[in-house]
Amino acid sequence: MPFSIDFLDDGRVLEWEATTDGAVATERDDYTPRFYVAARDSDADLDLTTLQSVYDQHPDVVATDTVARRPGFRRDEESVLAVDITHIDRVTPLARQARQLSEYPVGDLACFNVDFSREFRYCLETGADPTPASELSTRRLSVPVTETSNDVYEELSVAGDTVTGSPTDILTAVQGALDAHDPDVLVCSTSEIVPTLYEMATDAGVDDFSLSRWPDVDYQQLASRSTYSSYGRVGHSPARYNVPGRAIIDESNTFFYGETNLDGVLDLVSRSNKPVQELAWASIGNVLTAIQICEAHDRGVLVPWNSWRHEFYKPMGTLHDADRGGFIFAPEVGFHENVHELDFSSLYPNIICTRNVSPDVIRCSCHSDRDDVPGLGYSICDDQGYLVDVLQPIIDARDEIKAAIRREKERDDPDEDWLAELEGRSGALKWILVACFGYQGFSNAKFGRIECHEAINAFAREILLTAKQRLEAGGWRVVHGIVDSIWVTPDPDVDDEDRENLETLATEITGRVEIRLEHEAQYDWVAFVPQRESDAGALTKYFGKVAGDDDFKIRGIEARQRSTPPFIKDVQRDCLERLGATRSPDTVLDCLQDAIKRLHAGTVPVEQLVERNRVSKPLEGYTQNTQNVAALKRARAQDLAIHPGQDIEYVVVDDKKSSRERVALAHEEIESYDASYYETQLVRAVESVLAPLGWDRTEIQREIAETRETDLAAFTEIERG
Repeated sequence: MPFSIDFLDDGRVLEWEATTDGAVATERDDYTPRFYVAARDSDADLDLTTLQSVYDQHPDVVATDTVARRPGFRRDEESVLAVDITHIDRVTPLARQARQLSEYPVGDLACFNVDFSREFRYCLETGADPTPASELSTRRLSVPVTETSNDVYEELSVAGDTVTGSPTDILTAVQGALDAHDPDVLVCSTSEIVPTLYEMATDAGVDDFSLSRWPDVDYQQLASRSTYSSYGRVGHSPARYNVPGRAIIDESNTFFYGETNLDGVLDLVSRSNKPVQELAWASIGNVLTAIQICEAHDRGVLVPWNSWRHEFYKPMGTLHDADRGGFIFAPEVGFHENVHELDFSSLYPNIICTRNVSPDVIRCSCHSDRDDVPGLGYSICDDQGYLVDVLQPIIDARDEIKAAIRREKERDDPDEDWLAELEGRSGALKWILVACFGYQGFSNAKFGRIECHEAINAFAREILLTAKQRLEAGGWRVVHGIVDSIWVTPDPDVDDEDRENLETLATEITGRVEIRLEHEAQYDWVAFVPQRESDAGALTKYFGKVAGDDDFKIRGIEARQRSTPPFIKDVQRDCLERLGATRSPDTVLDCLQDAIKRLHAGTVPVEQLVERNRVSKPLEGYTQNTQNVAALKRARAQDLAIHPGQDIEYVVVDDKKSSRERVALAHEEIESYDASYYETQLVRAVESVLAPLGWDRTEIQREIAETRETDLAAFTEIERG
């Protein structure tokens, strides 16, 4: 069970297995990666012998063969050309050559199993299980933001212990920690630590420094840094590095490790066949695709290099009906007492599994006369789709983990370490289940199909509408509903004795729709927030007091937004507590006034006013002098590299300026801040709290002004006296 796989330049492969006595390496020199070439369409009659002869003469090709494989889930086995290669880095260049042969019409050939990540390919083709057999040891290396652009570090932390001094001092500390603990995983605040330490060692003449467990190779660069855009959101992918014998987790480039923990990562390692290092930097879609590829591999189905699925023909009316999202009941703006939230458990994944929605069976030709998808007229084959086999084990596993979490929390002395492991695993599986629906409509998904996306939405609309109608018939009034959640309160026009029990209703609805409807929470009250500059309810902005609990559930407002400074979040939460306790806007305004006084008195710690925003473009790409631009100018002046897709943190010190003096970066010595700017932010946050009661920003500001005038008049009177 190798937890890490290294590929050497000479073609050898190193399998690293974690044992109780340390990592053990096994050398292999017989691994030959493989890709396939076949006709793009099943009805094409292509002779692949010419292509095979070309590959047979290529020096990087070990062997070719004609084998039987399925070039798609909807295709039977066909004769395809298998090409075995000397080195994993030659897969893509050699596959590209198949497209360039003039003997074949453009577009008639298709390549398969091409763009796999390195370690994942190895595990898939050799059957190696990357799940560690023993617990992995870890060590963390981090540098402060001020050091990230330096060629020589003057400060570095090893497992939380800060080291300063000369390059030799820092290198000695790092090497000493590696020699003492011999970690399997290096968790780095930035991957650039790896090449920078080696460059420092070279410049300082430290010949025996090495992060590697393999004597002949220090480190390898796997990918350069890049900026990308996905669904209108700019992201940044840092350069990726490999250290033989150790898995590198870059904290600036990891989703699952950041959102869960190492246990969550390892759970997905066992399901996706992606080793720790690749799993850590992979996106949700990347991991979901890997799990699907494993299922395809087990079924003898090849994986297309590029997605070329054509959307099935649809009449205009079907296009109109299909192009819709989930069902939404607009929230009733305002305060609602005694509210219950009901959620369908993993609604979209369960729709896929209970309705057999899968790309290989949707709109099948064998049942084209059936209308299985409500309102769309799509048929679904009786044969079980592959996507069900992918998702059902994940759904079942998460249900079991959640049950274990509940049992552990009910104990008098719960095991916190065990709980942390369970929470990490549950969180990792949650993200896969969240993404499985949207990925069906993703244009670059290997096995997605837009008809699946449309069918899932159609089933979801019917299910939520069924739940609404039955709950209302049972004496409950729906105050909000969106996608998989529904909020109800007792209907005042129905007598208590005539109202049906909510748990009983949920059980009945569960049986009717075949997906569990769970009572998520009861609230003493819930407030639905209106949209900015509108009386209509914002679909995802609400807050409520959980019954029998001191906590609030908050969604969409400032206290949940990543960019909001901690001080603003804390004040907003204080306002919620006061509103919940008194239902009085006056107490909220008192809280606001107190916070404003602290701001203007200069007693708020500057670290509580740090804003964090994502940079969407290079500095030269901005045309307006925003706060982000000022922060980027300031970062450039300090030789700090902030790339599009990365976050930048700053405090606003003078918002009237347009130069870089408008802000100060979070790591700087900050002596003052713009109290008026943060007052405006406070008012905005308090507006979210009071808007359900009919207050807007203008009224709040007028009330503040009147209070100030009263305070000033009282102060003047005292002075006169």
